[in-house]
Amino acid sequence: MLCCMPGVAFVPALLVSWSSAAFITSYVIAVLAGHVEPLVPYISDTGTKPPESGIFGFMINISALLGVITMCIRYLLIEKQNESSHFIRSSCNVFSLCVGLMGCTGMGIVATFQELSVPSVHDIGALMAFGSGVVYITLQSIISYKSCPQWNTYLVCHIRMAISVISCIAFIPMIVFASKISMTKIDWTPDEKDYTYHVVSAICEWTVAFGFVFFFLTFIRDFQ
Repeated sequence: MLCCMPGVAFVPALLVSWSSAAFITSYVIAVLAGHVEPLVPYISDTGTKPPESGIFGFMINISALLGVITMCIRYLLIEKQNESSHFIRSSCNVFSLCVGLMGCTGMGIVATFQELSVPSVHDIGALMAFGSGVVYITLQSIISYKSCPQWNTYLVCHIRMAISVISCIAFIPMIVFASKISMTKIDWTPDEKDYTYHVVSAICEWTVAFGFVFFFLTFIRDFQ
C-alpha cells in the first residue's frame, strides 16, 4: 500500500509505521523478558537490556533518519509553496527545519547511549529529542495556519494544533516529575519511593512520543 501512494507520501507513512513498531516491539520484548513492569515504563526502559536494546537502538536510529528525510521534504515543500503565496518568511522555515534536525539528533543519541550505561548523555539526548520535537510540531502548526486555505484545510490545521497543545502540556510534567526521581532504574514496583513520579512522567512521555507519531501522520496528504 505504501508503494502505491502518489508523490512522496510513503516517507511520512513509513516514518509513522516504523516508529510505532519500534516503540511497541521493544516494549513487548522487554515485558515478556521480565525486564520492565507492564505498567507504563519509560520508553527508554524498554530498550536498555538485551535483546531488546539492540532492536531498540537499530529501529530508533532508522526512525531518526526517516525523520530527517521527512523534515527536509517538508522544508522543500513549504519553500516551493511559498514562492507563489508568500505566507511566511523563508527564515522561519529554515529555523523550523533546524529545530527538527536537532530533535532527530537527540533521537540518535537516545538510541546510541543507553539509559543505564551513560545516563547523563542519554538524558541530554532525550531532552533534545522531546524538547525540539515539541517546538518543531508547534512551528509547523503555525506554518500550516499561515498557508490556509490555499495549501491546507482548517480541519488539518486544527488537528495539528490540538496535537501540539497536548504534546506541550504533557512535556512539562514529564520533565518536572522526572527531575524529582532520585534514582535511575528500570524495574519499578508500586511500593517504592518516587514510583508515582515515575508513572506520571512515563505516561506523559508516551503521550508526547505518540503525539509526534500522529502529527507526522497528517503530513501524508500534503506529501501526495
